[in-house]
Amino acid sequence: MNVEFPGGLRVDARSSRHLIKTDQNGSDPTPFELFLGSMATCAGIFALGFCKNKGITTEGLNISMDLDVNRQTGMITDVIFDVKLPQGFPEKYKEALVRSIELCSVKKHMMEPPNFHINTH
Repeated sequence: MNVEFPGGLRVDARSSRHLIKTDQNGSDPTPFELFLGSMATCAGIFALGFCKNKGITTEGLNISMDLDVNRQTGMITDVIFDVKLPQGFPEKYKEALVRSIELCSVKKHMMEPPNFHINTH
């Protein structure tokens, strides 16, 4: 990733394939919104993959994500996913779907965070 400063309160990140735009003024998501969105969409990707693998429709599938936040520190204490299953979702696959969502790579990195190093030149 390479960070770019296109002006104003915009800070963008460029990977080899994508430009990820952020803006503190609201024209694009803030970095924190992208962080939260990465957790939610990662859960969605794993749920989608599970349903596709089992031949289960995703029509009506919905995942919402809520956060509990420590009021003193402002830090997230709990991330809660509420999964609304499609009509007719097989009971026998409910626990397997949950296990699949728990495989999310973003979640795994949160559970074992990397070390951060900052170098200046």
